Amino acid sequence: MTRILLFLLLFTPLATQAQSLSSQAKPQPVDMVVAIVNSNSILKSDVDQRMIQYLQSAPNAQFSQELWFDILESMIDNYVLVEKGKIDSVVVTNEEVNRSLDQRLQALMQQVGSEQEIERMFGKSMVQIKAEYREIFREEMLSERVRETQRQKIKISRQEVVKFFNSIPTDSLPMIPESVELAQIVAIPPPLADAENAVFQKAVAVRDSILNHGKDFEAMARIYGEDGTAKNGGALPMMPLSDLVSEFSAAASALEPGGISQVVKTSFGYHIIRLNRRVGDQIETNHILMRIRQTELDDQAAINRLNTIRDSLKTEGVTFFNLARRNSDDKSSSGFGGRLINPQTGERRIPMEALDATLYRLVLVLEEGDVSEPRVFELPQIGQKAYRIVKLIKRVPTHQANLTDDYDLLETFALQRKQMIVMSAWMEKIRKDVHIQYMIPVPVALN
Repeated sequence: MTRILLFLLLFTPLATQAQSLSSQAKPQPVDMVVAIVNSNSILKSDVDQRMIQYLQSAPNAQFSQELWFDILESMIDNYVLVEKGKIDSVVVTNEEVNRSLDQRLQALMQQVGSEQEIERMFGKSMVQIKAEYREIFREEMLSERVRETQRQKIKISRQEVVKFFNSIPTDSLPMIPESVELAQIVAIPPPLADAENAVFQKAVAVRDSILNHGKDFEAMARIYGEDGTAKNGGALPMMPLSDLVSEFSAAASALEPGGISQVVKTSFGYHIIRLNRRVGDQIETNHILMRIRQTELDDQAAINRLNTIRDSLKTEGVTFFNLARRNSDDKSSSGFGGRLINPQTGERRIPMEALDATLYRLVLVLEEGDVSEPRVFELPQIGQKAYRIVKLIKRVPTHQANLTDDYDLLETFALQRKQMIVMSAWMEKIRKDVHIQYMIPVPVALN
């Protein structure tokens, strides 16, 4: 089995993995080298497997000689970028490689069900798998870093955007769907009287059962845990401390391996944490999370708080954005004055069709400048019930693209087009500094 085939196991759907594995039981034709990039050889089987991966990810695509050679060229380009990275002394640290590899293996583990199943599929222990694929991941990350560093150097001026827009025939200008700019102020309902203390005391009792009565941590997590990790005994993969909420990372990093924390409160609830191991600034833990139930929250207190804020907009002359910065419980938007962004593009204008159903119905009846009454929703970051008031800053109806209303969008399109052209020319240039040898005839039409 080639290293590329096993590498694909970390990227392709489970059905594809099973198909690739079963195919190894059949007699395979003799392999051959189809291209050489400096000291790197590309096998025909490598290109064939990438072709299979592409066809399975794009159901409407069909095999063709042109597509096969396009894939070969992309693999050559990746090796060229790796060689360029070595020349330019671009560094991908061991910590970055380990983090990426751990994340990819964790995603695969969620697909197949367990670490043991991964080991069975690969025929190797997890230690062996990581050792074998660490350098492959380093190459992939190095090539992407070199590519992205060059792409970030490409800028575009307003004059270029206008030129791009003017190059589009009027009858070919796209229709832009209705979109809105929104801001919100969020209030998370506080616990009802005694509810928070009850959950805290429950967590204390569970911790005591583990420490003083010999109960198994994983078993207690399965019984009492109230998040998605509970079924796996509360296991959290190796991850950077910076990726965890501050209270959790502070408590976990203070432990010795095998140590169990006091009950720790975070925005998610109350945790009992066991540190399994630490490597640099990364930790692997198990935890038991206990939450206050939705029925034990004081919804009316959150609604009253938002109504008070809403009234102050009318009576005190303060702006919605300043109130959001000071009062919103949603930290992902409060720093921006409560402004929401399109998660797909990072822009403030959001197509109506991209709004979730609850927000869509709310915005549908607002006029520009209106602030809604408090409405319930779920904070996606922590899966917690909350209430919000929403301000409709701007509504842009469906229209044909123009520079006045759609400059940011047109700038994105123009920049992407320029990046494609400049990056293509740059790749042709750096390919000349690398030894590339084709070991098979390349069709003239594809040269």
